[in-house]
Amino acid sequence: MIKARAATRDEILLFHEESYVKLVEQYSKKGAGLLDTGDTPAFKGCYEATSLVVGASLVGADMVMSGALVHSFNPSGGLHHAHPDRASGFCIFNDPAITIAYLKSKYHLKRLLYLDIDAHHGDGVMYGYYDDPTVLDIDFHESGNFLFPGTGFPDEIGKGEAKRLKLNIPLPPSTGDQAYLEAFREIVPGTVRDFKPEIILVQCGADAHADDKLAHLRLTTNVYSEVVSEMHKLAHELCNGRLLLFGGGGYTLTNVPRVWTIAFATLAGKSLDDGIPPDWARQFESLTEEVPPETLHGKTTTDTSQTIAQVRATVAKLRLNLSEAQRS
Repeated sequence: MIKARAATRDEILLFHEESYVKLVEQYSKKGAGLLDTGDTPAFKGCYEATSLVVGASLVGADMVMSGALVHSFNPSGGLHHAHPDRASGFCIFNDPAITIAYLKSKYHLKRLLYLDIDAHHGDGVMYGYYDDPTVLDIDFHESGNFLFPGTGFPDEIGKGEAKRLKLNIPLPPSTGDQAYLEAFREIVPGTVRDFKPEIILVQCGADAHADDKLAHLRLTTNVYSEVVSEMHKLAHELCNGRLLLFGGGGYTLTNVPRVWTIAFATLAGKSLDDGIPPDWARQFESLTEEVPPETLHGKTTTDTSQTIAQVRATVAKLRLNLSEAQRS
């Protein structure tokens, strides 16, 4: 455990606009006001609270870049919807986007990989760096035809010098482990190896897990385990192990602690049994008034032939768009 700090105003301004930061400060003092069209109301102290989230991610980045740590995990982070000029989707300041800017500014990194596996498209990061060739952004999410924020389609591949460095893989509702991992294995390892990142950042939203209250995918802990394990392996292969892990969405309480426990254990090289600690289960039930999970790991979900065909078609469309952009 490393103590966090609040991000400075100048650090927040690496990504966000001055006028927006002033608005957050104003509404934070007042304890009221909408920071977007309705999803993200201000509350008393929201500026300080979200600055601490950002600062925690920056501390993790510093620890990894200094060599004090090989990996870091900020479960409070992953607030990937905020844009330079506005909040969005419960996110006030975009800590992954600020962290990217911070790494570029302080450490002069030229090749950064950002992988986002939240159920919702990481639009704030994607469009914040849409024309930036130093950032490879790969985003798996439930299709914007069905879920907020309604963006992130296979024809969105970046612009200018960054064309072909923004990869969106929108998935149909009810996609499970089988189709998801097939797409992940086909796209991610080879693309990452070709890019040769100097650091890897992973937004690990737990809302893609089955039975999330706001999303409609059917992933289990098996996907999170494989994805984090693969990124961990690629980090050691390509960039001296440098890997920053962020939290993200997650709206079913029995899922979130299981997903992030497994993700963190994977980074730490620990193998966990399937048991739920009885003391933790009692505390969970007392605090949430919900039935605690019975096991840590989930049973792998398979997919219908229709879902598999839809996901394969999405991957093929992405491949075609990338190929056509290369020829043009």
